[in-house]
Amino acid sequence: MAHFATLDSDNKVINVEVVNNAVITDSNGDEQEQLGIDFLEQIHGGGGVTYKQTSYNESIRKNFAELGGTYDADKDAFIGRKPFNSWVLNSSTCKWEPPSASPSDGKVYTWDEDTTGWKELPDPGPD
Repeated sequence: MAHFATLDSDNKVINVEVVNNAVITDSNGDEQEQLGIDFLEQIHGGGGVTYKQTSYNESIRKNFAELGGTYDADKDAFIGRKPFNSWVLNSSTCKWEPPSASPSDGKVYTWDEDTTGWKELPDPGPD
């Protein structure tokens, strides 16, 4: 199945829907994004929105489209919602990253925006 993001006039992702692969496959057996766009426009009408194909395995447009995220036309990439104000966008992967790497000591950590650092989570104990 193919997935398509619906973008508003500000390139914000407002919907993601599934389109059958048969719809986007041309007579030569090749997938064509435009066939999916044409299909969605026929179903929904234009309505001032744009459709872009997205992929769960991130094989196109760097990341899977996320509701509330955006599409960057210059990078031809989907960018998720910024999780914390202190995080920065990696221009290569188009993913948000913390200002410091998570500790790699085998413990479980969560990001603490108040301290802009990693906070160790308590050990849940044995199962």
